[in-house]
Amino acid sequence: MRGNVVDLAVAVVIGAAFGSIVTAVVANFINPLIAAIFGKADASALFFFKINGAEFHIGNIVQAALNFLFVAAAVYFFIVMPLNKLAERRSRGQEPEPLTADQALLTEIRDLLRARQ
Repeated sequence: MRGNVVDLAVAVVIGAAFGSIVTAVVANFINPLIAAIFGKADASALFFFKINGAEFHIGNIVQAALNFLFVAAAVYFFIVMPLNKLAERRSRGQEPEPLTADQALLTEIRDLLRARQ
């Protein structure tokens, strides 16, 4: 949890695998739900317009944004939050790390500025 390269590699692999799971949920549950509500399988076919023969598919952008939001929410709620809770539980009862010289100086400056106001 300290920025180790191995931890980062594991996170990338798990993120990619988890992304495929969320993509499957979006493709097999969310998109049919959108189809049931709006009559189209996904949002990409819902929003588009033409100007002088050029087609602008705003629905593709909306669909990509929805997919991103679904993946981001799933990663946050199923990976980030539990890991933060685990780190919080591990750190309970431990002494806080001592401040470095820079941190102590900045803390003193902050306290002096607060006292002046």
